[in-house]
Amino acid sequence: MNKLFEKEKADENNPKWQNMISREQPLYVRNNSLRSEFERDYTRIINSNGYKRLKHKTQVFFRPKSDHICTRSEHVTLVESISHTLAHNMGLNEELTKAIATAHDIGHSPFGHAGEKILSQISQRDCGCTFWHERNGINMLDNIELLEDLNLDRENLNLTYAVRDGVISHCGEIDENSLKPRDEFINLYDYTYPNQYAPYTWEGCVVKVSDKISYICRDIEDAIRLHIIDNELDDLYNILKLPKGTKINNTTIVNELIYDLYQNSTPKKGLCFSKEKFDLLNNIKKFNYEKIYGSKKVRKSDKYFSLIINEFYELLKSAYDGSNTLEHLRELQHFYPTLIETFIDWISCYWNLTDRTNSNLKNKIIFNIDNKQDYYKAIIYFISGMTDNFAIDTYMEMISF
Repeated sequence: MNKLFEKEKADENNPKWQNMISREQPLYVRNNSLRSEFERDYTRIINSNGYKRLKHKTQVFFRPKSDHICTRSEHVTLVESISHTLAHNMGLNEELTKAIATAHDIGHSPFGHAGEKILSQISQRDCGCTFWHERNGINMLDNIELLEDLNLDRENLNLTYAVRDGVISHCGEIDENSLKPRDEFINLYDYTYPNQYAPYTWEGCVVKVSDKISYICRDIEDAIRLHIIDNELDDLYNILKLPKGTKINNTTIVNELIYDLYQNSTPKKGLCFSKEKFDLLNNIKKFNYEKIYGSKKVRKSDKYFSLIINEFYELLKSAYDGSNTLEHLRELQHFYPTLIETFIDWISCYWNLTDRTNSNLKNKIIFNIDNKQDYYKAIIYFISGMTDNFAIDTYMEMISF
């Protein structure tokens, strides 16, 4: 085993270490804790509600009847598995890749990338900024997700810089066949678009590559199972350079890519595939976008997603009236109980209308009710946290009598 990256590992010997493990506030300390900083992050992530909801969020295929089609939760697990294999064999910090991979898609909206696009259109129109799940990911981790501490107070997750950086830097689109971490210790809210900066750590780079390997390979397996690409299999066999009739599944493709990346990467060159495998990766990606993500069957539901998300947004938006907003929301509650009750409970944790005297809320207040755009952003964040199932059930209640 050739652990060429061991000297680059995120540990106490790395000159970036103190920046990597920095948090906004110190975490409480237990005398009997066995966990490292990144292990603590990992357990905070898997105990968050945002992580729990991933099991009911679309990866690519909406509401499949088969239990064996990938959801957002399974995708996260696959990315963690690939990044673990690479980190272990390269000599990097497996605890850090595990935490980043587990959290990397926590900012995804319901209905997959279609839902993300719809929320971005709304955000551009009403807030003057785009919505993208990587940025929403650290927003969720920094500002929205809450955990009870030892005193039963609800506080923000307060994760390390390295994990937060890996989440916002994970965009799986890799256009150049060399990926190295950046040196700059930046404010992560300086990101203005996906893929703007390289990750701060080699571990973050590993998760970024693993994300791409995972999604393009597993989506093919699911598309075959669902007969989406029955008429395109000859093209796929040609791309993969496999004899017709060979079993095509996730492991057929993934193992070759992982091993090739391991064999060709060095700290000097960066994370690299051979030219052959890099071309293969891009050809598979092109095939997926044309034949799977762009297929008529997959795109059939886009108008339905747009209808649901826009109906939620416009109804909640109509209640805005500065400090009188809560009163207007309650006037809507009789007709739309689930949507309104859930939204009131949610936003009450984050706005300056809530009286925190004797409250167990110790998190940051992030919405000023006197700022209309703050309220619009709150609606977008609220919708982005929904699962597919919750959104559909709530919409059906919304249009029913």
